[in-house]
Amino acid sequence: MRMSRPKRENQAQAREIRARSLFDEFELGLARAILEANEKSVPALQVMGQALTRSGRHQEALEADLRLAGLRPRDPITYYNLACSYSNLENLDGAFDALRRAFELGYNDYKHLLKDPDLENVRRDRRFKMLLDKKWGKRSPS
Repeated sequence: MRMSRPKRENQAQAREIRARSLFDEFELGLARAILEANEKSVPALQVMGQALTRSGRHQEALEADLRLAGLRPRDPITYYNLACSYSNLENLDGAFDALRRAFELGYNDYKHLLKDPDLENVRRDRRFKMLLDKKWGKRSPS
């Protein structure tokens, strides 16, 4: 007996989700092991923050991003990721502060700002358009 196409697709999707989850747990374990040896490992904190965000563990991701900001106070990507963590936790004031800092440090990926799911809460706030207008004017960058 053949399995129906929707059932096969559902099973394939379930396997993909399970594989992503296993990979995230692997990355977290590896990052934690590295951080035990060197608590200031920037790459380990970056991997940890990304894996925690993908896993929906936003408070823990925020903690990793705050540690990174302490280690990399002049890195625009660090502050962009911090804004994403705050946004995921619906701390919009924190998100806007971090996003402003990312812009001050040179973050300029306009297209990514508009589609990043981690900034969905920020994009719904009226301050988002005002922040973009302040950075790029009334016209969007090409």
